[in-house]
This record gives sequence, structure tokens and C-alpha cells, in this order.
Amino acid sequence: MKTPAEMWSYLRANIRKEWKTAFWTVFILGLLIHFPVMAGDYPNHDGLASMYFDQNMITSGRWFLMAACGISSYFALPWVIGLLSLFFLGIGAAAMVEFLDVRNEPGVMLLSGLLVSFPALSSTYAYIFTADGYMLALCLVFLAVMFTKRGEWGFIPGGICLAFSMGTYQSYLSFAMLLSIYGCLMILFGEASVERKCRNILHYLYMGLIGVGLYYVVLQVLLRVQGKELDTYQGIDGMASGGGGSLMEKFVHIYQDFLAFTGKGNVLYNNMISFAALGLIGAAAFVLSVRLVIRRKYYKKWYFYPICLSVIVMVPAAFNVILLISPEVTYHLLMRYQWCLFPILMLGFLLRYGFLQTELSGQFSPLHRRDAKVLKKPSVICNIILQWAVLLAAMVLILHYGVTDNIAYSNLQKKYEKSYAYCLRLADRMEQTEGYYTGMPVAMIGVQNKENLPETDITGGVTSNMIGMTGDYLIYTDNNYQAFMKHYLGVTINLVTDEEMERIYATKEYQALNSFPQEGSMKVVDGILYIKTE
Repeated sequence: MKTPAEMWSYLRANIRKEWKTAFWTVFILGLLIHFPVMAGDYPNHDGLASMYFDQNMITSGRWFLMAACGISSYFALPWVIGLLSLFFLGIGAAAMVEFLDVRNEPGVMLLSGLLVSFPALSSTYAYIFTADGYMLALCLVFLAVMFTKRGEWGFIPGGICLAFSMGTYQSYLSFAMLLSIYGCLMILFGEASVERKCRNILHYLYMGLIGVGLYYVVLQVLLRVQGKELDTYQGIDGMASGGGGSLMEKFVHIYQDFLAFTGKGNVLYNNMISFAALGLIGAAAFVLSVRLVIRRKYYKKWYFYPICLSVIVMVPAAFNVILLISPEVTYHLLMRYQWCLFPILMLGFLLRYGFLQTELSGQFSPLHRRDAKVLKKPSVICNIILQWAVLLAAMVLILHYGVTDNIAYSNLQKKYEKSYAYCLRLADRMEQTEGYYTGMPVAMIGVQNKENLPETDITGGVTSNMIGMTGDYLIYTDNNYQAFMKHYLGVTINLVTDEEMERIYATKEYQALNSFPQEGSMKVVDGILYIKTE
């Protein structure tokens, strides 16, 4: 057994330089990009009810979320949760670059930058109360595929990591599937024997089977121990049966959603600059793929075309695997984090196989001889130009994603400020209503009358798919009012029951009220304060 000092020395000697680069890139760049939401306290509509939340989401299949979020306590602490989430994501980035076999530091920094800047992370931070747990889940996915690739029996710890990841947040299963597909392709077109290729590919299958199987077994045991059943929310209760609808209908839905979000989702790109940057990386990766196929004569091998067809079929399904469980699921952007793998895998492929290689042997080999004769070769000149072009394109994408994140954070802050001002006016009007007293029953719907309020959100073109970040106000329901005014204004609202509200809603007294902020929008009737905001 090693002493703490010996363990520290061992870690310093065995942690690779590229791992450190990946970790610190994520941590430092993450602070620079996401500092506004980490240093502020700007909840979204779900966050209003989660100022303290024990994260017991066993009925949603997330049996490990309670433990994952327990490290930061169950209070909504943006700074603590933000730092922890970047710590977990940094470890995940180190595992990711190890899986992708990227060794040069600029490449590691670009890959890590794409991971930490992608807008799905900012959407996750809009739900800050659970962000650290989700980033731990993503870290475990990266560790799962890395272990599977690196060790002869790595699929066992890989499967365990996948099970705990799914037990925290099931949507990141897509990461595991997409990275496994990429890993299998690298094996198929590598230089190993057929037997070794088959064995290594099967390792990814074993990892998946162990992970999903262990996740499901633990879930069923804990459900029985707690005497609970899976919830109907987002169709999670259909997990065992595979959800409703035929398999063909699900695949049609999957491909339609994949194409629609990829092409018009305003996330991968939302202007011509980001489109050009992503297109350049994609074109470079495509050209390199064709070059590899031609130089290694893969097109002459019988299995090449079935593999290409299988990849075309599997990739959209892997991106949207959650739709196989529940075709009616409402896809939030935080459930689409896997789209960051578009630029990451293309760039990783270029870094792994494409830059300044004398032989396309699958190993990165930078040019060492820089005499004038070599540098004048057209192939070398083109390759150097390509390096700079791809480097700048990746940097542009990172900058674009970071700006998009901060546009969303700016609107989230403005939503909070406007909601605060709105609720302050509402509380003042309540206290001035004749017959009002603190703690009296309140009857309200909670829907705001948009005709009486100016539209001020100018970010819709950027944040249209970022649920929780777009719009003018945080308030959507009576419970939102209750939570916001309790936690941020210190005002008590005791809402009547839903059944009582249905009765009151149909009364002449309620319908005769004007909509807030007009005069006559509140009235005390039979000891109940009627408030009409709709």
C-alpha cells in the first residue's frame, strides 16, 4: 500500500501530458464561457421547484442520480455545482482524447474546447441543480469506451461505468453507442489480424450488454425495494416494452428528427460563419476518408460496402436511441449533447490519420525533415494549408459555441430580472387588495397575459431550441409564482387545490376580473384572493 506522498508521485509520473491538457482546457475554458451562470443565481422554470431537491429520481430510471448529486449537497449552489461539473467533464475529456488516440496538444485543446463549449452544456447549466450529476454520467461514458478499447478485459469496468452512467442520466447512452461505432470502424480499417479485429469489436458489444443489463437489474431491484413503479413522464415506463408503435415507424421518426435537428436545429450552426467552419472540417474529413479508402484499396474488399451501409443506418439511430424507447419524448437540448460528436469525431479522425504523414499507417507522424526540398512538395504545402484551415475552423466553432452560450445566459438573466420585477409588482398589488392578509388562500392560473406585456426576447433565432433559456419570463404556472415569490421575494402564496381552482375558474366573479397588471385584476371572494394573470 502506498503512502499519500507516494501515491501523489505515482500519479504525477503516470498521468500523460495530453490528459492534463484536456482536463485544464475544459476547466479553464469552461470557467471563461460558463462563468455567468455559475456565478449568478438565475433559475429556469424547473429550477424554481428545485432549490432543494434530493434527486431521488428512481421512478425516472435514474437510480444513481441521488448519489451523483449528493457530493455537492441537494441545494442549488451554482458555483459549487459548476466547478464539480467541470471537474467531471475534464476527466471525461482526458478519457475522450485517450480513446481517440490524439497526442498533439493543439489537437487535444481543440477537441476539449468543442466538448466544453457546445450549447447543449449551457442548456444543461440552465438546470444547474442537476448539472454535476449529469457531467459525472458523461464522464463515466467516456471512461467506459476508453476502458473497453485499452484493456483485454476492459469491457467489464467499461460495462460497469456505462450502467452507472445510465443510472444517472439515460440520454448519454447515445455517446456510448456513437463512440463504440467509431471505435469499431477504426478497428476494421486498422492493421490487426481478422481474429483480433473480431475480438476487439465484440468487446464493445460486451460492454454494452453488461452496462444495459446491469442498469436494468439494479433498477428493478431498487424499484421493488422502494415499492415504486416507473413514471409515465417522457415515456420512461415503456423502457422494458420498447414503447408504442412499430419498429418501422420508430425508425422513420428517428431519421426525420435526426435530419431536422442536424440541418435546422440552430445548434450545430446558426449562421454562415459557423456553417462554413463545420463544413470545412467535414469536407477535410471526407477527403481524407476517400484518400484512405483509395490508398489502402478498401473499395476492393467485399465487406467495405456492407459496413458503409450499416454505418449509414446505425448512426442516426444511435444519435436518437431514446426515440426507440419513447417516440413521443420531448427532446430538450440537454438530451442532444451527443451532437457535439459531429465536429469532435471528424476533427479527431483528421488528427489521428490526416496531418503531415509520410505513410498513412494510422499513426500520427509529424514532419521532422524541414529542408527546402521537402517543404516545396505540393502535397506537403497542401497539407500545411489544410492544417491551418482546419485549426482555424475548429477555433471559429469553439468561439461561435461560446458566444451562443453567453447569448443564452444573457437572456436567462434577463428572464430572471423581468420575472423579479413582475412578481414584485404582483406582490405589491396583492398586499393593497382589500381584505388581503398574509397566508390567505390564493386562486390563480399562472399563465401570463402576453398582450399586456412587451416582447423583449431578441434571442429567439439563437436560443429557439434551448428549452429553459428562451422567452421573456420564468413564470408559466401558479406553482412557478409560488416558488419564485417564496425564494426570491419572501412572499407567501397558499394556493388552493386544483379541484377548487377548476370550480373558481368557472365563476362569474373570476371571469369578470381584468388581467394583471390592469386595475381590477384581484379580488377577495369568500376569504380567497382571486388573481387573474391570464
